Amino acid sequence: MRKPRDPFTIDMFSSWVPPRVSIGFEPGAIPGKRLSSRISRAVAKALLECDKDRATIAGQMSEQLGYGISVSTLDAYASEAKTDHNITVERLIALIHATGKTALLGFLAEDFDLAVVPRKYENVIELALIADHQLEIDGRRKLLEAKIRGAK
Repeated sequence: MRKPRDPFTIDMFSSWVPPRVSIGFEPGAIPGKRLSSRISRAVAKALLECDKDRATIAGQMSEQLGYGISVSTLDAYASEAKTDHNITVERLIALIHATGKTALLGFLAEDFDLAVVPRKYENVIELALIADHQLEIDGRRKLLEAKIRGAK
């Protein structure tokens, strides 16, 4: 980074880092090779980072699902050692609602090389796709025009 010419003028943009747009855990936050281990680690991280205790989370999940979820069930979902207790999709959705940890959605999308973004960015993404398509159309138009000029 170059120094400002005026030593009394601060560079307001040198320390700015754009905010993360996609929803998910930080890269590398959920290591592991086995999918079941990574899911357990993601559940454990969501539970750990939530500002609610597990009893409250279990209660809120139970209320949403219409049947009981115990704290020991949550503990089993968060444990890599409990290989016979894998969280179901409906319970994962209830967990996301109860904890507010939408990073779990991003965790799921990562394996498919996808990203989860807030709805407020949909129009920006569509606009970028339209701009990309316009570049393709312009390129194709220029190619055809060149062919026409060459055929004369």
